[in-house]
Amino acid sequence: MPRARELLGPDGPLERALGAYEHRDAQLAMADAVERAITESRVLLCEAGTGTGKTLAYLVPAALSGRRIVISTATKALQEQLLHKDLPLLERLLGWAPRVAVAKGLSNYVCLRRYHELRASHAGGRGSLPVLEAWVKRSESGDVAEATELGEGDPIWSEVVSSSDTRVGPRCEFHEACFVTRMKREVASADIVIANHHLFFADLAVKAKAGEAGASRAGVLPAYDAVIFDEAHRLEDIATSFFGAQVSTAKIASFGRDAERAFVGAGLGDGRLSRGDGLALLRELVMASEELFAIARAAVAAPDGRSMLEPGSLGREGDAAWRRVDDALEAVEGFAETQATDDAVDVVRRRAAGLRDELARILEPPTHQVAWVEQRAKSTVLGASAVDVGPQLRDALLSRAGGVVLTSATLASAPVKTKGLPLDVPEVPPGPFSFVRSRLGLDADLPAPVDELCLPSPFDFERRAMLYLPTDLPEPSEASFVARAVERTAELVEITGGGAFVLSTSLRVMRALAEGLVRRGGSHVLVQGEAPKSTLLERFRGHGDAVLVATSSFWEGVDVPGEALRLVVIDKLPFAVPSDAVVKARCAAIEARGQSAFTSYLVPDAAIALKQGFGRLLRTAKDRGVVAILDRRIRTKGYGKALLASLPPARRSEELDEVRSFWAALGALP
Repeated sequence: MPRARELLGPDGPLERALGAYEHRDAQLAMADAVERAITESRVLLCEAGTGTGKTLAYLVPAALSGRRIVISTATKALQEQLLHKDLPLLERLLGWAPRVAVAKGLSNYVCLRRYHELRASHAGGRGSLPVLEAWVKRSESGDVAEATELGEGDPIWSEVVSSSDTRVGPRCEFHEACFVTRMKREVASADIVIANHHLFFADLAVKAKAGEAGASRAGVLPAYDAVIFDEAHRLEDIATSFFGAQVSTAKIASFGRDAERAFVGAGLGDGRLSRGDGLALLRELVMASEELFAIARAAVAAPDGRSMLEPGSLGREGDAAWRRVDDALEAVEGFAETQATDDAVDVVRRRAAGLRDELARILEPPTHQVAWVEQRAKSTVLGASAVDVGPQLRDALLSRAGGVVLTSATLASAPVKTKGLPLDVPEVPPGPFSFVRSRLGLDADLPAPVDELCLPSPFDFERRAMLYLPTDLPEPSEASFVARAVERTAELVEITGGGAFVLSTSLRVMRALAEGLVRRGGSHVLVQGEAPKSTLLERFRGHGDAVLVATSSFWEGVDVPGEALRLVVIDKLPFAVPSDAVVKARCAAIEARGQSAFTSYLVPDAAIALKQGFGRLLRTAKDRGVVAILDRRIRTKGYGKALLASLPPARRSEELDEVRSFWAALGALP
């Protein structure tokens, strides 16, 4: 069996298959390191700059290992890329194909039991139901992403998709035909399982809850020999959401609809019958939960983001409302237990018990978690999140998983120097991965050795990219900043003729920038939210000279190679919002250890986010353009040096005329 280096190296099968392909030393170095991590059960931290070829650098060793490997990506789109682009290429190289299966979260699949219950309760057809029926009849996978006839936001999906709360298991009459069961069987027999981070950590959390005895039967993913995390810089935030608890108005409403359907189907919805009126219990739950969420919304000062719920912040009325919700759930649970005649009613019992447990974890959180409330577009959410997921990751994953590879184009951050800052605190420990190690539990003793590898991008940033850093604009906190930012952005768009991403750190500023650019005219402006993300990107690529104004969802994971994207404007340094409940709690914990939260957490975190924004510009070796950071603090504040040190070595300037000259000169490059 050939080693990865033999396939990827000079005169190897990859070079012969692709013709114009040239082997890359950085890719070979990464492949060697991944191979070692898998075979010797090591942990590997690897930053591989754009253009390194990191996907094949980990995919080839995984395929050649002869072991079961889980590859976890940041998004479902990357899952599809691996399945339909990268793995077919690998098959051509090898002459054979490892068994591959794609695993998505349960909510990506239609639950046949819930689907048939919905049909039974709406026999005449309603809304999207006829369209859903036609699709389910012909679907082989039950994957909702394939149902292009129905929009992602269609409310019918919340009534029919699967979840760990609603699954019955082998007792279900639809078990053999179940789409999730089919997916799990494919996954169980695969050599390579392609998952995503949300599924991976949901699975890890389910297994942790099931304990040692039940872990093998819980979740979706089978036992594996090694796991590879692509876009690993996302792990902390995603893991945080699963090592906690969340209850929302939407979750309560979904439970209420399913419970009502189950009770009516089992003859438990009529108070005139001796078996009792389950619907009356549900009505009490709805009224109690409405009161609780109303009190929670009124208790927070900030309308946006996650606001911290301090102990006692809901007051006596909030505590009383919670007890009322808990009593209502206990009543539903008890009623379902005593009157259970079928699986659907038993599911109601389990879900009621689960909601009680989650609310208790939120409103009386353990010391290592922070409680919060957030008002979203269509729902109010109560939650509790781990302040530090490092210990949980260390115990549940890093100490047990065999080989673990964590890779990204933006995983390292430059150490922050305190010299020149008004802070008398220790420096962040030296090393490019000190920040990610501290956040993911890799700074403590592990049974597996930890390797580090930092591979720069092979792209010629000095010739093909300019970093424009104006110092003549107001600071973002000043009232005049947005108007001046619009003017400067319009000037930059005029220089490049469009082809611009304008990336903002907040929805409010994004809307103001978009409105300002539209008023000035001269460019085709697209705005995040006016269409689905995929549609906006398609329109942007197709137009060629458009301007797309967006926030965080376009900062990373967006790939627009070629001339369509030649300007990236970043309005403000991407510091985490200090008022966010989880950020606030993390900062407090760091300060309690005698460190500076600003230098050891906020700045390195911003450095990685800034690298992601910069990384939208050059996606191939022939791409070219300008990145503009309109926040003058990157030049005027001491921490700006650390942020600049983390960015690629593009030519830098503070003068708009130099941007014009640079852009004119770019036209002569091949």
